[in-house]
Amino acid sequence: MLDENRPPGPRTRLTRRGRVAIVLGSLLALGAVALVPLLLRGEEPERPRHLLIPEGWRANQVYAAVDRELKVPAGTTKAAAAAAGLALPAEAKGNPEGFLFPATYPVTSSSTPATVLAHMVRTANQKLATQAVALGSKAHGMTPYQTATLASIVQAEAETPADMGKVARVVHNRLARSMPLQMDSTLNYALNRFTLDTTLSDLRIDSPFNSYRRQGLPPTPIDSPGLAAMSAAVAPTPGDWLFFVTVRPGDTRFSKTYEEHRRHVAEFNRVRAEARAEPRTLAGAAR
Repeated sequence: MLDENRPPGPRTRLTRRGRVAIVLGSLLALGAVALVPLLLRGEEPERPRHLLIPEGWRANQVYAAVDRELKVPAGTTKAAAAAAGLALPAEAKGNPEGFLFPATYPVTSSSTPATVLAHMVRTANQKLATQAVALGSKAHGMTPYQTATLASIVQAEAETPADMGKVARVVHNRLARSMPLQMDSTLNYALNRFTLDTTLSDLRIDSPFNSYRRQGLPPTPIDSPGLAAMSAAVAPTPGDWLFFVTVRPGDTRFSKTYEEHRRHVAEFNRVRAEARAEPRTLAGAAR
């Protein structure tokens, strides 16, 4: 039946959405000042913490730092590395050493050891997968992974950034002559230590990282090299040096001949004797 008191025109039926709109409109009209804060209220986004990974850190140092930052039991991150399916080169055989790129990483409550490690490896792949690294590696007859291994030695051995190009040249020169690298940094890696002193007993250890007994590069990087070390590895300073020794902080001597190197090592031993350290051997290429 028609409602005679209703103006002519189409009749409408409010949907549920329409009724809700009217209710909200009425509420806003009655108490807009009180209601708006309720509608806009929300949690502030979490501010990320920052995890710093310095150049030259070994994987075990990175694992320990992630454990501390995420407040998980010691060893959790190391275990995660083996199961995280990280995007590593095939040559790495699942070992992320050298590919936990040194940088500052954001960490939040949602971060896990696996996600943090994956971020580091992605960063390494982005930084190292450049045309300069590819061409530089090819020019030296190496794969990018081998170049990263060489760069890790440069990172560990160079006293200053200015020395990196010369240290890289010593490594390349020795490889070209099929000479053992004789780097103390590789021995320190095998022995899980950091020291300036190498003894005769150290030289006898049976390890693929004993570059006094084994020729060529070690099987993996020995730390996480930074961009400066990578640049030095692919574009070393021109020179014919075969030896070097850091006599004292800031004073690294590079030599072409063993006789010259012996004189520098003798001075190194005199300096170390002041600290009652055991003299190092004369055979090594490096400090």
